[in-house]
Amino acid sequence: MKYTGRQHFSHSQSKKIGVLITNLGTPEQPTTRALRSYLKEFLSDPRVIEVPRLLWWLILNLVILRIRPRRSAKAYETVWTDEGSPLLAITKAQAEALSHKCKEAYGEDVIVDYAMRYGKPAIRDVLDSLFERGAEKLIVLPLYPQYCASTTGSTFDAIASDFTQRRWLPELRFVNHYHDHPPFIRALADKIRAHWDTHGRADKLLFSYHGIPRRYLTNGDPYHCECYKTSRLLAEELALKPDEYMTTFQSRFGREEWLKPYTDETLKAFPDQGVQSVQVCCPGFSADCLETIEEIGEENREYFMHAGGKRYEYIAALNSDASHIDMMFDLVRQNMHGWTLDKNDEQRAALARALGASQ
Repeated sequence: MKYTGRQHFSHSQSKKIGVLITNLGTPEQPTTRALRSYLKEFLSDPRVIEVPRLLWWLILNLVILRIRPRRSAKAYETVWTDEGSPLLAITKAQAEALSHKCKEAYGEDVIVDYAMRYGKPAIRDVLDSLFERGAEKLIVLPLYPQYCASTTGSTFDAIASDFTQRRWLPELRFVNHYHDHPPFIRALADKIRAHWDTHGRADKLLFSYHGIPRRYLTNGDPYHCECYKTSRLLAEELALKPDEYMTTFQSRFGREEWLKPYTDETLKAFPDQGVQSVQVCCPGFSADCLETIEEIGEENREYFMHAGGKRYEYIAALNSDASHIDMMFDLVRQNMHGWTLDKNDEQRAALARALGASQ
């Protein structure tokens, strides 16, 4: 096996710390063809679908990829922007803002970039770029506040798989969750308070998280518990009473039982329970995307209003808000602890430059 090296390696190259933020991914275009390619990569990941591979290959290729891409493309068309998908545009803005903040603090010693677990920019391509620019230490920050094997675990798989093919490996620090990180909780609470200042409160505040099959919980995945902890900490920060908020799970797929209560069924039942107004926040999403804009902002709104609800509001994700970037920077700074350039490294680099100049 031939291991990949750096194309422009030099012993005199300035050594830097790389920061890679990642998110789930997005199709390149809101078309059936682009969705088929994206969904095939996404749904082929054994971390995402834990079903025997041969059985799942048949279901995926003979059923799902013949039906779902067209339906998903129509949904993506409703959220697509001039900059592409909202998730891609927002993640890019987050990386640019975090890069600016790191440069203010560390100059050129820290370089920031972003990648998608599925689709583009691909993790491998961005790692190539970071290493070519001199990153010898690497912090990976998947933008999933709550750990889940299907998201955070899958991102680690992609990093680890890439490293098995490289000749040289960086020092690595991987942030596997931040569901209870105080700056994260405060940023979310401030976002909700700002919404209240403009629109007032509703009868119920709903914390809706992306769902996973219930058997993942029983097999030891901490996602369910971390979602509930985030909700509890938010409720404490906002001084909410137990009957003023609720935690639910959205976006289920297939026929098996997923984490409950389900967001859509909860919203359909609310009016009969006397809940006439509801505000929905999605603390598991670091950037607005199809699942928040279309599924929560439109589809679930229809469920609630059709059932007799009077007022429905979606509270946007943290996106590239200053408080969110500050929170990311705080995580980066914590994970950089103890990482400084060794004086011997600087001396070796100076010697290499001197030898190069003399030749």
